[in-house]
Amino acid sequence: MTEILMPRLSDTMEEGVIATWHKRPGDEVAVGDVLVDIETDKALMEHTSYEAGTLVRILAEEGATVSIGAPIGILRTGDDGDDASGEPTADAATAADAPEPAAVAPEPAPAPVTAPEPVPVGIRSSPLARRLAREHGLDIAAVSGTGPGGRVVRADIERAIKTAAAAARAAEPTVPSAPPAATPPTAPAPQDVRRPREVELGRLRKVAAARLVQSKQQAPHFYLRRSVDAESLLAFRADANCALRQAGVKVSVNDLVIKACATALRRHPEVNASYADDRLWWHDAVHIGFAAATDRGLLVPVIHDADRMSVSSVATASRALAEAARAGTVSADQLSGGTFTVSNLGMYGVDEFAAVVNPPQAAILAVGALRERAVVRDGALAVRNTVELCLSIDHRVCDGATGAAFLSTLAELLENPLMLAV
Repeated sequence: MTEILMPRLSDTMEEGVIATWHKRPGDEVAVGDVLVDIETDKALMEHTSYEAGTLVRILAEEGATVSIGAPIGILRTGDDGDDASGEPTADAATAADAPEPAAVAPEPAPAPVTAPEPVPVGIRSSPLARRLAREHGLDIAAVSGTGPGGRVVRADIERAIKTAAAAARAAEPTVPSAPPAATPPTAPAPQDVRRPREVELGRLRKVAAARLVQSKQQAPHFYLRRSVDAESLLAFRADANCALRQAGVKVSVNDLVIKACATALRRHPEVNASYADDRLWWHDAVHIGFAAATDRGLLVPVIHDADRMSVSSVATASRALAEAARAGTVSADQLSGGTFTVSNLGMYGVDEFAAVVNPPQAAILAVGALRERAVVRDGALAVRNTVELCLSIDHRVCDGATGAAFLSTLAELLENPLMLAV
């Protein structure tokens, strides 16, 4: 017999939630078959079988939270004889659990254990959605899911609750009321104070909160700001998109910033570093993470070896990773290994901000919105497109001069983007 253990599916994962079992006891399992969907702190991920055999028993039902390395099921492999391991089969285990008649008085039966609510066959739903549906008496099978793969999520249940409440109010008979009796005027009643509504903190936000608190408490931040002329950058982007139109590739300003950061990090390896276990680590590879907003919180997919990629390859990779992050299908490998992070809020109209360093990385670049601003060029006032950059740095890894040199190289690359294509 082989125990199926809760795997580590991300570098920050400590426990996972069993979302959906794709195999049931007695089902044959081949190598590579999807056994179970596991909800981690970052995404909903599939766990496949490493061995062939028969699923004997499920130890963690859907909705259960299990620590890494804990058993979630038992698989009988081809190497196991009928009695080789001494472990009972599914039928034998059931028979063994039945009490045998005895002459003595039976011991008190243990208190019954409430099993997780069964999920209708074919219905994909989150544990929170199932609990809310159960509490409000909703048939989850009648709720349309808007999550990944049609999965029913909390927002779907809340929408169904509101719809049901509105239908109930509309069905109530209207009884004409008698005209109110004249009453002396009274002071207006104070307005009702809306009570705050408790929202369950998702696993992704819990992990992010812990890591960011750790970063601000342990990493001494300092910040370097610089305004960059973006006229040449915008012209280069327009030319690149025109040339790549037939290939279906569209380059964004953020793609160019990522490529420029990767090139600058290759020239300044001391910024492409980490601080961990009281040691300083310089990384040979340049892996750029970029912040991607999802309905579950912030994810940071990673473009590996970005310094070796062309601008069009960076654009293709960033778009695919962002879509996977929003859909909840991003893999653990796509979320790990970052050596530097770019966070861009320009699309939200934010002019400038300072980001929190993503540990154990040494630095993170915050990118603001492109704006037309009045600037002085050659002694004359001119209107130019500019973008504000803010580099947050862990002072344990880099000092001010090191960070300033990196930011200067980055600004030079963005103001002369033809250098990115060389």
